[in-house]
Amino acid sequence: MASRKRSGSGSKRPKEKVVHIYEMMCRGDDLKRQGERQFWEEFFLLQPNMDVLESEMIKLNADQYLVAKGNILQLFGECINMLSSNSPKRIHNALQTICVYIHVLTRKQSLSMINSAAAAETSGLAIGPGAPTTFISVCDIDEELRTLLSRLNEIMLCDDVADSPKDLCLKILLIIATGMDNVNENQLIEFIIGQNFFEAFKKVLSDSSLRGSHGHDIVTLLTVLVNYRKHESSNPYIVELSLLADELALNGYGQVISCALTMFCKQHLLNLTELPSSSSWFSSLSNIVGNMFISEELCYRSQQIRANNALLLALYEAIHLNRNFITTLAHTQADSTPPSPCNTLNATEGTPDLSSAAIIDASHYSTNLFVALFQYCSIVMQDHKSELSAINLKLCLLILTCIAEDQYANSMMHDTNLTFKVSLHRAHMRHRKLASEKMSKPQPLATTLLDLLVEFVVSHLLKKFPIELYLLCIGIIHRIIVYQKRCRVRLAYQWKELWTAMISLLKFLIYQEQNLIKRCNFFELALQVVNILNLFITYGDTFLATTNSYDELYYELNREEKVFCELHALVLRYASLQDCDYKEDVIRLLNALSNILAIIKHFQFKIKEWLASQSLSTPTEQQILEQIQKNYDLTLKLQDNLDHYERYSERPKHVLFFANLVKEVMTDTRKSVYYLVKQSNKNNVLDCNTIISRSVSSGGLSSSAMPSSIENASLAENNSNG
Repeated sequence: MASRKRSGSGSKRPKEKVVHIYEMMCRGDDLKRQGERQFWEEFFLLQPNMDVLESEMIKLNADQYLVAKGNILQLFGECINMLSSNSPKRIHNALQTICVYIHVLTRKQSLSMINSAAAAETSGLAIGPGAPTTFISVCDIDEELRTLLSRLNEIMLCDDVADSPKDLCLKILLIIATGMDNVNENQLIEFIIGQNFFEAFKKVLSDSSLRGSHGHDIVTLLTVLVNYRKHESSNPYIVELSLLADELALNGYGQVISCALTMFCKQHLLNLTELPSSSSWFSSLSNIVGNMFISEELCYRSQQIRANNALLLALYEAIHLNRNFITTLAHTQADSTPPSPCNTLNATEGTPDLSSAAIIDASHYSTNLFVALFQYCSIVMQDHKSELSAINLKLCLLILTCIAEDQYANSMMHDTNLTFKVSLHRAHMRHRKLASEKMSKPQPLATTLLDLLVEFVVSHLLKKFPIELYLLCIGIIHRIIVYQKRCRVRLAYQWKELWTAMISLLKFLIYQEQNLIKRCNFFELALQVVNILNLFITYGDTFLATTNSYDELYYELNREEKVFCELHALVLRYASLQDCDYKEDVIRLLNALSNILAIIKHFQFKIKEWLASQSLSTPTEQQILEQIQKNYDLTLKLQDNLDHYERYSERPKHVLFFANLVKEVMTDTRKSVYYLVKQSNKNNVLDCNTIISRSVSSGGLSSSAMPSSIENASLAENNSNG
């Protein structure tokens, strides 16, 4: 038996037999020293060493590959054959070997494409398909891949048993699906498309015990598959997900997402409880020192937020494609099994142990998907600086846009019999003294959603103004109010908070005009805000809960008359310019301001007239409200299309965003999945090495310690090396 060289201080552990075989295989040696079937039966009893196998395959150059090709092809074929074995150990080892095989195949393909592109750019010539390769091509194993996918599907569909290989089957499917950064360039996905796994996925999602173990992998995998050639050709997974009506499967799909978001919110809440609450000078000094290291903490949180992109994208696809899924959003989840630990980008650090964490009131988080999503959004909104958080927040706002357009979702959110207590986290801001969270009383979900959107409006008035996010946010508010107007729903809400936020946004746009005009069309955003105010003015009687709400609205408009007068002056100035790029929106905004300006002019005159008659200079709020109530004798223009909005469409505006997002999800999932498989393998290898070390220390390995044909192959190799 071969062993590593002895050092002066002692001997190193013997080289693993499986490593000898990998080296022989990649040199092109004949492995079949004994009967072929016996060799492979015994080979798959050996625990794979994934690191060594990957290294040996990766380092093959073109000449070495030609010598070893037969062995490499045979290894893959034998792995697939072994999946029909009755031995769980052999099946497990074969699946781990396949993981390495597919990983190396996709990695070689990616490197080949990069090198070909670089060569083509240098020479100006296109590299044809006949370019030399240093690893197996898809064409070489076409039939084997079809057989592999068929066998994986059979395993996924079978009833779960002890030592079930379902987890490794899903890991292989994820390695196949995420092998390339660009999902549409991945040839291997075609094999998954051809072998429809949807029934197997549905079966797992419908089973609470299976879902707890495999739900995260399945939802992530479905998300990747749905995005394969999404806008180019017929994708059976898009069709299947669109038509899915199985309530158990839909609830399971939603529960996987809900549990992941809830765990994130719970961890955030735990972090908050660990912060010092003292307001002493020592606490202040600690905060100053702590800010020196804030970038590292923000980076970590941004990475954790990015780790949720896959499941948020899954939520988006389900809401966007499947009308039946809407019914699961307010479904109270009874099963709170946490998701699979794949949901991490920091693969070098283990899953955090929350078992010893302080117990927190369950009212702070819920497995209801609506509640989990709203609370999650409130946390992500607090991060103003990270680009990763901005991407995640945009995805959240697109999800909320789809929800706000759905009639049934709106009916649930406005149902006064369907109330929830939600903890919304709020950003620390200098101009307000508020707790970090806003715990609502039990209220309809539409009220909580409006609170969430108002919080975004007032907390993101930054020099680096995120206008795209504001357009989405204001668009959601518009859709909610349009629903209330059309269905005559009177939501008990403190509308003054919304109006104040809208006017503050207009004030910011006016004061930042010079900076914004160079970067974006802020007139479009201002027009959306003014149209929302016009909805209240023109149709408020159909959805405002009390008549006093009208008085408060007109009071706010008059209190902030300076803002609207300055906005009017700004719009007039740009309307007079000949070369204004946004002339159409400027003219529309000018027309939209007419009613607001008429209201301000009318009531300003009435108030001044009353003040003169009473010999007063400074009226109270109550006195102004009384004058507003007595002087509603004004005529306004009936403005058209205030309740019109452009229905959400992924194309063409958001196609690039989703393409980049899917690429990030592919990259992150590929790293985490392969890492988890390797970690599982290393744990098993350590166990095996412990046994070997004990055998060596007690006098060496007996012949019964390894399969006979494997031992003979190793001895032959040693003899050939002298």
